[in-house]
Amino acid sequence: MCLCLSVLFIYIVYQKIRFNCLLMFLFCFCVSRCKNLFEVFGIFLLFQADSSYLYINKLYIAKMDQMSPDNINGVILAVSSSIFIGSSFIIKKKGLKKAGASGVRAGEGGYGYLKEPWWWAGMITMIVGEVANFAAYAFAPAILVTPLGALSIIFSAVLAHFILQEKLHMFGILGCILCVVGSTTIVLHAPHEQKIESVKQIWQLAIEPGFLVYSAVIVVVVAILIFYYEPRYGKTHMIVYVGICSLMGSLTVMSVKAVAIAIKLTFSGTNQFKYFNTWIFILVVATCCLLQINYLNKALDTFNTAVISPVYYVMFTTFTIIASMIMFKDWASQSGLKIATELCGFVTILSGTFLLHKTKDMGNSASGSGRGSVSMPTRDTPVFTNSGSGRSSSSDKVAS
Repeated sequence: MCLCLSVLFIYIVYQKIRFNCLLMFLFCFCVSRCKNLFEVFGIFLLFQADSSYLYINKLYIAKMDQMSPDNINGVILAVSSSIFIGSSFIIKKKGLKKAGASGVRAGEGGYGYLKEPWWWAGMITMIVGEVANFAAYAFAPAILVTPLGALSIIFSAVLAHFILQEKLHMFGILGCILCVVGSTTIVLHAPHEQKIESVKQIWQLAIEPGFLVYSAVIVVVVAILIFYYEPRYGKTHMIVYVGICSLMGSLTVMSVKAVAIAIKLTFSGTNQFKYFNTWIFILVVATCCLLQINYLNKALDTFNTAVISPVYYVMFTTFTIIASMIMFKDWASQSGLKIATELCGFVTILSGTFLLHKTKDMGNSASGSGRGSVSMPTRDTPVFTNSGSGRSSSSDKVAS
């Protein structure tokens, strides 16, 4: 092991990869905690990719255009939204646990959580966050606002560690740092918001063949997940619940952006609510939100919060960026360099969320078995299956 670490370190120096002090410290710290060569190699690749992108960032950041005032307003609103939404996951989870202890759990089809003050407090917190997020879409493009949702993962994971006793592994802390780095990169290189003068302009974008095909595919896939896969695999495969929320979420964001711009233009003196197009967007938002809330509650009640948050974020952000590219063509006015830098930032965020997911069980096993014990990896991952032992232990905690 020492020989392998030495070879890796010599290779890093030889290639003159410009690690800053923080990244070098994190790299050495993470490698020292690895239990096998596979983990060492994975951490090495992660840091090399991250350092390479940071090096490119330093070379070209001086040439990037300054952020527009609208983008700055959008960033402030998006960050505030992440704080509220990240906290709401934890508050709602407490309400779901209390409701499950005295009645039918949400994962089993129960709605007892509607009588729990904790759940409503979490719901109000989420609404505040969604309102801020809603306003952010009126100022900044979706490709800037949506990836900033990674910050809600950080707040959710940290609060789950202290409040719900869902332990956060040290690699999870590294994942949080990577999320922040990736989010900062996207903010610095995000495209400017298009100048839209009427909601009819957005309607024309929505009825173009490309977006109509995308919307049809989403609706068909969601229908298959709801009517075929959810009754059979919903309680054991988290990807079913999260997939429904993420796919519908991409359509929600496009409609939310349309409604937010309509409200913004209305306050500016041009009434947009006289057009039927605005009301159609509002109907789509309401329908999609109700669907997302229902299946997100089932996911939160059945699976681990610190796993749901990153996986939901990755899928939701990916589909939203795809929908935004198809509908609003955010990258049409950007150079290849800016697009590549944004993609690097997004991949960095994905790396962080992957670490948060992959090391969640490490934190739980380490807290349960002691510092000196070595936990064996399980064959199944919580993203795709909820093991029986984990479910029974959760039920015991609720019962107690």
